[in-house]
Amino acid sequence: MSWTEIVIEVARDQAETLSDALMDAGALSVSVEDADEGTEAERPLFGEPGMEPAEAAWERSRVVALADEGADHASIVSQAAVACGVATPNYSLRPVAEQDWVRLTQSQFEPIHIGKNIWVVPSWHDAPDPNGLVLELDPGLAFGTGSHPTTRLCMEWLEAHAPQGLTVLDYGCGSGILAMVANKLGAAQVIGVDIDPQAIESARYNSERNHCEIDYYLPEEFATSSHPQRFDIVVANILSSPLKLMAPMLTSRVAAGGKLVLSGILARQADEVAAAYAPFMKMSVWAEHEGWIALSGQSDGTA
Repeated sequence: MSWTEIVIEVARDQAETLSDALMDAGALSVSVEDADEGTEAERPLFGEPGMEPAEAAWERSRVVALADEGADHASIVSQAAVACGVATPNYSLRPVAEQDWVRLTQSQFEPIHIGKNIWVVPSWHDAPDPNGLVLELDPGLAFGTGSHPTTRLCMEWLEAHAPQGLTVLDYGCGSGILAMVANKLGAAQVIGVDIDPQAIESARYNSERNHCEIDYYLPEEFATSSHPQRFDIVVANILSSPLKLMAPMLTSRVAAGGKLVLSGILARQADEVAAAYAPFMKMSVWAEHEGWIALSGQSDGTA
């Protein structure tokens, strides 16, 4: 099947309304782009984690509606205009070439080399170094493929402090990637916890594919489980705001003499996160990558 894109340039305040109207008029999907993309007037839309712009629109927005090649494109645009109470706008059509979309998507994801010996490899690739620590992991809905600096920092910390024979808690486990690294580095027991049921499902699937024996729980399930509640190593790759709120809980999960690793923290947030943990454990910057940092600390050895 072939498709056609209907391209309409509109003002910022019309982009969302027109997008909804185009969908109602028969478009298969709609996206909004910066009409000034590639020019000096281009303006990126971004925000800090958890503070992204609520509206993905630019002062001059380009609304792109996907429709079947044989659809009545003029009718789709006119119906949408009527629904918005505006005159029918000018538009252009762009043919969408036939492509092997699966192969195209897969080509965008190559094996990722992390630390000294870790490889995160999509299932459609061969491992560049089969003797390395290889994780087969496809991009998915749960956070954590090793491409983000915060995930990379935690993986590098685990590699540098191999948890051979130790117990590890991955709190906010996402895809389960950190839990799997710990397991493959010889941890005696690894537990993953996440608030998202979909993440738990994804982590269990990924662990099975990678032959890792890891138990995953929602927080309330873990709290009532028969597993020990304190660990030699606790890793939490989340975001600075929840990490600060979770300081009492996360530090209480660290066994006497155990270590705590935190990431998901921008470099400028390091001091405030460390201050939140100061009453419980001294935390310091272990490493920084692309503006993100990992904090680490060790309990004082008391129960």
